[in-house]
Amino acid sequence: MNVRYIPVAEPFLGTEEVEYVLSALSKRAISGLYGEYIDKFEAGFAAYSDCSCGVATSSGTTALHLAVASLGIGPGDEVLVSSFTNMASFFAVLYQGARPVPVDIEPDTWNINPSLIEQKIVPKTRAIMVVHIYGHPVDMDPVLEIAKKHNLYVIEDCAEAHGALYKGQKVGSLGDIGCFSFYANKIITTGEGGMITTDNVALANKARSLRSLAFGTDNKFMHEDIGYNYRLTNLQAAVGYAQLGKIDEIIERKRKVAQYYNENLRDVPGLQLPVEKDYGRNVYWMYHVVLHRDFGFPRDVVMKKLKDYGIETRESFVPYNQQQIFISKGWVKDDECPKANYVAENGFYIPSSPSLEEDELAFIVDRIKLIQKGVR
Repeated sequence: MNVRYIPVAEPFLGTEEVEYVLSALSKRAISGLYGEYIDKFEAGFAAYSDCSCGVATSSGTTALHLAVASLGIGPGDEVLVSSFTNMASFFAVLYQGARPVPVDIEPDTWNINPSLIEQKIVPKTRAIMVVHIYGHPVDMDPVLEIAKKHNLYVIEDCAEAHGALYKGQKVGSLGDIGCFSFYANKIITTGEGGMITTDNVALANKARSLRSLAFGTDNKFMHEDIGYNYRLTNLQAAVGYAQLGKIDEIIERKRKVAQYYNENLRDVPGLQLPVEKDYGRNVYWMYHVVLHRDFGFPRDVVMKKLKDYGIETRESFVPYNQQQIFISKGWVKDDECPKANYVAENGFYIPSSPSLEEDELAFIVDRIKLIQKGVR
């Protein structure tokens, strides 16, 4: 059997990352308290995201937590969250003692379904957290309209969607506050890291203070709030600033990978491919697919067969409403979000690195087709 190893994702790195890190090291600027690359990365990424303020953080999760905390959300409050997402979206709400409420998804974009939001709103609701899943923007106009009507904050979880567009606008600039991740497999990376984007200067200043233990202004060690140590280091920011210089190239490469898959997998029976709605630009963080009954094999069997060929895959996220730790507490019922449940049980993503060569893509496509036909 023809076998080769193709990882599900690899970072797109070059010489600039090494150059900038060595520059930071030469100046002994290695912490998260100071260094030119922190400022450059924050300003550069905010500008790229069409926002006036950027606050670098230690991860996408800490960016989400700071967003929720900076908005003053806490015990007794509720936040509506797309059910189908990495649990960091829900954890950020729980960290503040608030209650996350799952909202089911659209069956084609796999994003939060705006038509289901209003029925979940109660007097305790303070915010809507949308997740631009796998790089496709949420349909934001109805979300923003509902938020305005009910006086709710809108938090954008853009961890997987750097550079995605909604009606020509960058995600992270559409709501009150945006949150990005720079984990190793993200569109651009700092290894671990995150960023808050916003046009609200007061909100950015609050997040920046909380990020760094809420140190005092006149007396550093007279703290102004219960803060956190969520700083991104200057070394990581150096990598991020180098990555920012090639973000457009990375996205174009991602879109070409997706285009190849779209053209060569569209006729495979029972294989649902990602979409790109006319209101947005999908950056295809990962090329996620869903298997239906007429594919002929269940998801886990297909993933195992692809692994035997050396093709790495990842299963879909498990929704909040199917997490046993929350079901056992009586916080949620497992059947609350049937669309998210179906995708979670039948979806997975295939290699999506921006550096994939056409022969690797052809190998992956050919093996998927062979599996579907029952050849192996």
